[in-house]
Amino acid sequence: MKRDFRCRLYIMCLLVVFVVGCKVKRPDGVLPETTMENLLYDYHIAKAMSDNLPYNESYKKVLYTNAVFSKYGTTEAVFDSSMVWYTRNTEVLAKVYERVSKRLKAQQNSINHLIAIRDKKPMTSTPGDSIDVWAWQRMRRLTGMPIDNKLTFVLPSDSNFKKRDTLVWEVRYHFLERVKPDTTLYALMGMQIQFENDSIISETKRVTESGIQRIRLQSDTLGAIKEVKGFIYYPRKKTPHTLLTDDITLMRYHSNDTLPVLNDSLKTDSLKQDVVKEVVSKKTADTIEKADQQPQPRLTPEEMNRRRSNLQREVKPEQLEVEKHIQMEKREIRQERQMNQRRRSQ
Repeated sequence: MKRDFRCRLYIMCLLVVFVVGCKVKRPDGVLPETTMENLLYDYHIAKAMSDNLPYNESYKKVLYTNAVFSKYGTTEAVFDSSMVWYTRNTEVLAKVYERVSKRLKAQQNSINHLIAIRDKKPMTSTPGDSIDVWAWQRMRRLTGMPIDNKLTFVLPSDSNFKKRDTLVWEVRYHFLERVKPDTTLYALMGMQIQFENDSIISETKRVTESGIQRIRLQSDTLGAIKEVKGFIYYPRKKTPHTLLTDDITLMRYHSNDTLPVLNDSLKTDSLKQDVVKEVVSKKTADTIEKADQQPQPRLTPEEMNRRRSNLQREVKPEQLEVEKHIQMEKREIRQERQMNQRRRSQ
């Protein structure tokens, strides 16, 4: 038992020594991984900020990087020598930069969110074929007063918008202080798509009843979308009335979603064309038959004498081909005349 225990202990000690020996040893003058990660994070932010400086302030770029080095109590020489060691140990450098990249992306998302709040514009929309791109409140109370008489939005295009996209704006209306429909109490709902080439398509709808209302606009072949605008206007009346709008959505559909409908329409159009072709072919066949049934031209005296005497001419093959060609041309001319006469009569 003691021997087994000693053997296991020796094996465990050897494994520990082996693992420790395989671990990458960092020299004393090289920055640790955590310090290097934080330094690289601040270093890249400082470089990005210094690159956006105006031309007459380019001398301040060095101040940005030196501020990062002084923050961590190091120098540019130590940083460069540490980077030399990390570049030789690519696995360690890859792990460090992976963590730095995640932190920079998170910082970028938070900055984009703050910019969107400042400019009162939504962030980049979610990619996909059928996506709700509405980025504002989904419920709004309108009273007709100057402060609460309208709802407006401006949605700028981004990389997830494609050509021939279809946008459907849907809103549910509640006329709270009204039992029966009244045409004097209404709301105006409108949406507009502006394209990069300054083309505009829009639609306006008058809402007089409670329920769901939609506006559908398809960009088709007008080019890339620049921005989408919309509004709901509730004018003021003599007696105050409240309009509640909720369940607001703005769906964006890529052209792939409308392909089945287009294919069905193309199929119906092709069937119609086939029917028209069949009718035309039947008409042309009837005209050819009628043309064949028309009386033949008079025979020459020589031909009549030959037929009476049952004498046949000796016809060469070349003459037969020429005669056939002449007959075909006569038939085509006859058909064209008949078609022209019918068109004139119509």
